[in-house]
Amino acid sequence: MTAAALSLADADSSSPVRRSRAEREAIVLDTAERLFSARSSRSVGMDELVRETGLGKMTVYRLFKSKDELVGAYLARKAATVLGHIDEILVLLEGDPRAALLAVVEYVEGDVTRAGFRGCPFTNVSSEYDDPAHPARSAAADYKFELHARLERLAEQVAPGRGEDLAAQVHLIMDGMYLSGGLLGPDGPAAHGRELAGRLVDLAVAESAADQVAVSV
Repeated sequence: MTAAALSLADADSSSPVRRSRAEREAIVLDTAERLFSARSSRSVGMDELVRETGLGKMTVYRLFKSKDELVGAYLARKAATVLGHIDEILVLLEGDPRAALLAVVEYVEGDVTRAGFRGCPFTNVSSEYDDPAHPARSAAADYKFELHARLERLAEQVAPGRGEDLAAQVHLIMDGMYLSGGLLGPDGPAAHGRELAGRLVDLAVAESAADQVAVSV
């Protein structure tokens, strides 16, 4: 049921529905995600967003004091969701860091090929704001940092001593897949991201092994 339908149902009810703060926040953020994903955060005004939530204006502004704060919260929630999925992958493939690292790339591939994909939301939204201190830029940067930390931990397990470089290369591939997929579709260069990541992983493993042999000689 849509937010508007929920609002109508509430109005027809003999006793108004009392939602928790978390439920109201979820309604606002769900609405923001739908509107921002379909267009852009800058093109969506707060009045429109409030209407789409079916909540009162004062209710929305008690939850989020400004649109800037709302945009930041939207990206922060998106980051928590994506990182949560990635952490599930890491738990499932614990003990096989190579498979886990490539599975993260495959996760991106799945995102790029889904219906309605319009590019990386962190890049899309944060690029709309010039101020590095803007909540959207901060949330996007925090996400990228957390993602890279996970990649680096895996990469160092895969190729000891080469993890920093390997993580940077894999991260760059993932960003490229998002950019290319959003502009040229999933059958363009983005389709080669997983294969390229696999080659780089194998190369790093070989170089790491050679480094260890050289040290032991």
